[in-house]
Amino acid sequence: EANSFQNQPYLDNQVKDRGFKLVSVGLTVNFPLGIYSSKYKSWAEVPDGATVAIQNDPTNGGRSLLLLQDKGAIKLKDGVGFKPSVADIVSNPKKLKIIEIEAAQTPRSLADVAAAAINTNYAVDAKIEPTSAILREDPKGPYVNLIAVREVDKDKPWVKALLASYHTPEIKAFVAERFKGSVLAGW
Repeated sequence: EANSFQNQPYLDNQVKDRGFKLVSVGLTVNFPLGIYSSKYKSWAEVPDGATVAIQNDPTNGGRSLLLLQDKGAIKLKDGVGFKPSVADIVSNPKKLKIIEIEAAQTPRSLADVAAAAINTNYAVDAKIEPTSAILREDPKGPYVNLIAVREVDKDKPWVKALLASYHTPEIKAFVAERFKGSVLAGW
């Protein structure tokens, strides 16, 4: 058995918290998180003191804070891992007001904030073009989905065959054509 719905930080948490004997054997696709704005066309236009909405759950909110740090908007405490919180911000040069809301509500918040961190699935549901983000995760980051199998199966021939069939130019072309940049090949 194999699954392909999770990313490495999620798998690591599941292994740690639940004792699962699962391992990653290969990467699949990335649903990159983005920072969107209905008021500004670029991050540079977002003014000092602006309000930015992020998700209120530790995984997605942390992911949003890491994106903001990766793009130079904030600095987080060293060693926060994949679940930083707003309390972990040590530098905020633009004096952004970061508010936390339910992930599903982030698209609706765009009318009330300068920018909002929105997961790809919620952006698509709200008819927001995922490629219109003013900041976006890199396609090869830690949040690329992966194929996980039981640890005892990792070297079995069917696992190698599964990866070989997935990691083809045809699949990469299909992802590019079908999802038009909203989902990215991560291998």
